[in-house]
This record gives sequence, structure tokens and C-alpha cells, in this order.
Amino acid sequence: MNEREANNPGVIAKPLLIYLAFLLIGLVLGYVWPVGFSPENARYTAGSALIVIGVVIQTVALRQFKKAGTRHETDKPATALVTGGLFRYSRNPIYVSLTLIYAGIAILANNLWVLVLLIPLHTVMQYGVIRREERYLERKFGEEYGRYKVAVRRWI
Repeated sequence: MNEREANNPGVIAKPLLIYLAFLLIGLVLGYVWPVGFSPENARYTAGSALIVIGVVIQTVALRQFKKAGTRHETDKPATALVTGGLFRYSRNPIYVSLTLIYAGIAILANNLWVLVLLIPLHTVMQYGVIRREERYLERKFGEEYGRYKVAVRRWI
């Protein structure tokens, strides 16, 4: 393992790209085999609300990374452990925000395929991203991360 590999989590792909890939697959499936699920009038309100909430959470979380002087990109070294703000409630508020935005798009598009794909999407995130990030943070921050991990849930 070279120094670059040792100082990042070695995730399988950038999380945003994983979410976008599953979204694209779901949208294509919905085009080929349309399966709707939500009434017209509720769909726009619910979908838009989830997207707005997701964007707000992501904006706040990214600002907390910047304030702590560390990077959020999974291919860059972490220089600080962010445990305040939204990170007091979730170890992964950015992934929560991506999930909310993804679900909001599924609802707006009235595409059940996109929602169903949340299950394999979260499986890929769990094994290909989150567990690798957690192992990296344990190596990098030791007991400090261990205490944080015990005190704060992974998602919400």
C-alpha cells in the first residue's frame, strides 16, 4: 500500500457518482417499464420538500467540514474529525442529504424503480464507501473516532 492509498479510505467510487448511477438506472427502468406510485398533487410538494431539506443539510455539513479545515472528498486525506453541528446526530449527514435528494427526485418523477433501487444503493454505500471510511477514520483518529462512533449513529 503506497502513502496515497494509506491516507484515504479507498472507497470504490465517489459517493455522488454512486447515487447518480443508481438514479440513472432507475430513470431508464422507469422509462422502459413505467411504474408510478404517488398522487399528482402530493408528489410535487413531497418531492420538492425532500430535495430542499437535502440541499440544506448538505450545505450545512460541507460548511462544517470547511470550518474544521478538513476535506469532504473521499479520495483526500482527512485532517480533522468533525463531530459538532449536524455530525452530533449523524456520522454521515452528507449521505443522508444525498438520500433525501435522491428520494425527492424519485417522488417528483413518480418513479417507483428509483425508490426500489435505494436498497441496493445503500448496500453499495455501506460496503463500498461507509465501512471503508470508518476503517480509515479508526486508523487515522484512533480512540477519538471510536468514542464518536459509539456516541453517534451512522445515519440518523
